[in-house]
Amino acid sequence: MTKRYITTAIPYVNGLPHIGHAVDYCLADVYARYHKLLGDEVRFQAGTDEHGGKIFQKAKELNIPVQEYVDQNAEKFRDFIKALDVECTDYIRTSDNEHVRRVQEIWLKLKDHIYLEKYSGWYCTGCERYITQKEYDENKGICPDHQKAYEKLEEENYYFRISDFKDEIREAISSGEMLILPDFRKKEILKLLDESPDVSISRPKSQLTWGITVPDDSDQTMYVWLDALSNYITVLGYPDKDISEWWPASAQFVGKDILRFHAIIWPAILLELGLPLPKVIVSHGFVLSNGQKMSKSIGNVVNPVEVIDRYGADAFRYYFLRHVDTFADSDFTWDKFINAYNNELANDFGNLVQRLATLAVKNNIIILPREHELDQEYKNLMDGFKYSEAFEYIWEKIQNLNKKIDEEKPWILAKNKETVKLEECLNNLINGLLDCSYALSPFMPTATNKVSKIFSDKINLPKSPLFPKE
Repeated sequence: MTKRYITTAIPYVNGLPHIGHAVDYCLADVYARYHKLLGDEVRFQAGTDEHGGKIFQKAKELNIPVQEYVDQNAEKFRDFIKALDVECTDYIRTSDNEHVRRVQEIWLKLKDHIYLEKYSGWYCTGCERYITQKEYDENKGICPDHQKAYEKLEEENYYFRISDFKDEIREAISSGEMLILPDFRKKEILKLLDESPDVSISRPKSQLTWGITVPDDSDQTMYVWLDALSNYITVLGYPDKDISEWWPASAQFVGKDILRFHAIIWPAILLELGLPLPKVIVSHGFVLSNGQKMSKSIGNVVNPVEVIDRYGADAFRYYFLRHVDTFADSDFTWDKFINAYNNELANDFGNLVQRLATLAVKNNIIILPREHELDQEYKNLMDGFKYSEAFEYIWEKIQNLNKKIDEEKPWILAKNKETVKLEECLNNLINGLLDCSYALSPFMPTATNKVSKIFSDKINLPKSPLFPKE
């Protein structure tokens, strides 16, 4: 048995859970459930990032205390994770007192690579980061993600000397010691690494009051990235305890927009702390709507809670794990979702379960269950984090089972009273379905659990379809 530690990026609580968060959680949950099938012991982190200027401003707009605001939204993310049927074992909030204390201790451990310097340049509040002149020029002074002009800042901040670690980070990435997926993101990071400046890790308290106070300097507030990134180890108890039982992380799941922080700043922090780097960083793309980035101003934002409330967590997970590519940008529209739900999930899978259960009950067939195994092609895809491809691979098997029913016509065998052939036919079909269901259990845990119960020692004919058509 192998111990595996899995992490997800902790979202800001200045807004509600969105599709990007859902993809992060679902991918990590598939990894966790798959490795549980293999007999591994799993710890799975999730949480909320609760400090920074954006959060302070939002609470101010709503005219409520900041702590009350983050308490409310942190609970919404907890509820969202539960609604997605995601099984995280460790949940962290960066406003927790223990996290605050541990991050201050981490700061002190990094002190040899921290220096104070005046900064004059560009800043994006939406991204919570400083912008180089080159990036400012390329974007013509407007943040492409938030469609807001960059701010001009002049202030004194503490900096973390990334340049001290670039050679080690480059070697770790190039050698595969820290694997970045997909491979084209690895190439992007290596290019960005060459250009990466030292990173600001504080702001004057006069500019940012909501955050962790810098040790030995009460006039400075710790900047969000050092605070947020450290959660992956503070939730394990670092630096109070030895975390080597679980660290390094087996896999860290992040969106492509924050990969640079996880693949450059985070490794630099770990190297100075003397901790090993994560084994794999999995970077997923964006979910678009009709080919456009989801935006409130455009009016094409899809509320994941609405999808779950209408169709259930398994239907949500089905679409976003099969039809959304694990690594690339993918598209969502309600028409595409409903088509997939009716014609694939309800028809291919739900109808297959119903047909086989009905045939078995009607003909008093005793199912002789066999041990379910994961075939090597499926394992190769799952081990390579190619989850959408692994899902597609199993779905082809489900479609083939539907074809096989029509080819073998068990109802004709029943009519002709060919009992032996009928039992053999239905046993093969049902065990084939159960094999597929077992392989799909990391993706659709509730539905596949229902399938197992339907085809238990005594077949229980479902009272209603697994996925009722619209």
